[in-house]
Amino acid sequence: MLVSWSVGWLSLVVADALLPGFAAESVWSLAVVAAVIGVCGALLRPVLVAGAAAVGWLAVAATALVGQALVMLLALVVVPGVTVSSFWTAVAATWIVAAITTVLLWLLAAGTDDAFEVAVSAYAGRRVQVADPQVDGVVFVQIDGLPFPVASWALQSGSMPTLRKWVDRGSHRLLEWTVQLPCTTPASQLGILHGTCRGVPAFRWYDRELGRILVANRPADAAIIEGRASTGQGLLSDDGVSISNLFSGDATRTHLTMSRVVLSRGSQETRRTFARFVARPDGFARSVTRTAVEVIKERFQARQQRRRHIVPRVHRSWTYAFLRAVSNGLMRDLNTALVAREIRRGTKSIYVDYVDYDEVAHHAGGNRIEALRVLESLDGLLAVLERIAADAPRRYRFVVLSDHGQAQGSPFAERQATTLSDLCRELTETRVDSMEDNVESWGRAESLVDDLADEESFGGHTTAGVASRLSGRTAPVEPVGGGADEGADGGGKDLVVLGSGNLGLVYARQAERMTREEIDARWPRLIPGLAAHAGIGFVAVMSAEHGPVVIGADGHHRLRDGDVQGVDPLAPFPDHAAWALRTAVERDEAPDLYVNSTVDLSTSEVAPFEDLVGSHGGLGGWQDRGTFVPPADLVGPGTTVRGAEALHGVLVAMLRDLGQRTEARHGVDV
Repeated sequence: MLVSWSVGWLSLVVADALLPGFAAESVWSLAVVAAVIGVCGALLRPVLVAGAAAVGWLAVAATALVGQALVMLLALVVVPGVTVSSFWTAVAATWIVAAITTVLLWLLAAGTDDAFEVAVSAYAGRRVQVADPQVDGVVFVQIDGLPFPVASWALQSGSMPTLRKWVDRGSHRLLEWTVQLPCTTPASQLGILHGTCRGVPAFRWYDRELGRILVANRPADAAIIEGRASTGQGLLSDDGVSISNLFSGDATRTHLTMSRVVLSRGSQETRRTFARFVARPDGFARSVTRTAVEVIKERFQARQQRRRHIVPRVHRSWTYAFLRAVSNGLMRDLNTALVAREIRRGTKSIYVDYVDYDEVAHHAGGNRIEALRVLESLDGLLAVLERIAADAPRRYRFVVLSDHGQAQGSPFAERQATTLSDLCRELTETRVDSMEDNVESWGRAESLVDDLADEESFGGHTTAGVASRLSGRTAPVEPVGGGADEGADGGGKDLVVLGSGNLGLVYARQAERMTREEIDARWPRLIPGLAAHAGIGFVAVMSAEHGPVVIGADGHHRLRDGDVQGVDPLAPFPDHAAWALRTAVERDEAPDLYVNSTVDLSTSEVAPFEDLVGSHGGLGGWQDRGTFVPPADLVGPGTTVRGAEALHGVLVAMLRDLGQRTEARHGVDV
């Protein structure tokens, strides 16, 4: 407090020297103003935050821009000897003070986890009393996309000291879990939170029932997906909260959760937390400076990759730099503030998704230094949350996990000078609708905009327009040569080709799934042409006679009886590939063809069908090697987990052991 007051005083002296409309009789008057600003801020900020939460996102923005100016004006009314010529002079003085304070406090303390912990604690509010303090709470921290080998390296190198400390002292175990096919966030999160991966064949897919493409990070589509899977008994159904996820896990409350955005749009709780964050000069300055720094850092790192001729690499645009700044700056702090607030409330189970590593790994590579540095920052957040939990109304247990891993490699189109959709068009000589652009990052920005909206206010209508434009980034393109009905009426002559990492999906645009025999009769060159292509490892299809079959350039593998003819197309892939493919191909929602890229056995590199250097979706590399760090007393040392559905069972068993999940609550033994 003494340091903050001294820095504030010095900043006011500088503002007095720079602004002609800002005048003080002496530096001692400014010292008193600095002290009064602290007191007035403590009194006025709660009023500003409550107003911003009630009115909408424009009020949140106004609070960020001029809220501290109102605090300063109130202080100047109380303290004689200091005057400002106008309100806008006070605004300018506030910005100068905030800028100087940020720099000085960062040099002195604000760059430390301790300082961030103090700030987050202020946003979280006071600890409350709960009716059952003897029941332990659980914080599930998902580090999106973290492969087990990378997590192991990070612990061995010491770059994740908090996680290393937990493992070393024996409170946690470092385990690997095998990710199902597809290796995507939608499939894994639906499995982890709701206990089933059914209905999710990729990140985006052609839904035969609806006759259109579903994209999991579009709020309306996420609601459809969850509605089909939810039984009301998800992982978070016992007084849980979902933060920044695709699905809710049947939580009673959600923040920034895709499947609930339409229902919770205008969430006062999210706006209140965000407003509380930006109403403080250190919070607002932190958001602005970290966002700007993240953009600069991204542009510098992208230039370094080009200058050093690092391969594989992809183009990293200014748009991506902005999206990275949102996810790794603003949303990281907001998520942490929301988790801290729920801990102080004594919420029994909290599941939060930090997408930072996954975001950087997609464009820079999961093994690159910029991605590994993100892990260092996330480990620092674990330390902050651990200390905040020490002052919680109940004991909290931390579970760290990833929803999938990451594989690395140059895009398929760059290597083969063609796209998967163009290849299918050439082999079938028919119309092909395609969607092979990366849309994952846009959904995260949309969830933030949507959850800050208040549709009853002018600001809400404005935000709805912004959200709809962001949603347009993830929406499927209009079908080439006609709509879905026209394609269906044409007897399924049109194809839909989608990319999901190095996993491609090929559909005939019709209501019924086609078998291998039907595809061979209609497009005899399609399956042989894809299987023989140099960039494709295998094609998986359902045969009317033999069930699921994997076809390669020189052989095939029948998945039901294990019969292999010629060269086994699954030989370059992990041992669980047959299990993963059989499970995926036998499900009703599977595409007519699953197409997987090749894998380089010397480098473990794959060839994504999207313009990404780090990818996940299919088989090859480390994308199916998930990370799981549970409390050692809740999960045994020999625990093996294969698939997100199995992981859900392990997590539910943990909640049951802690007393959160009971037969009386659900009517069944879960």
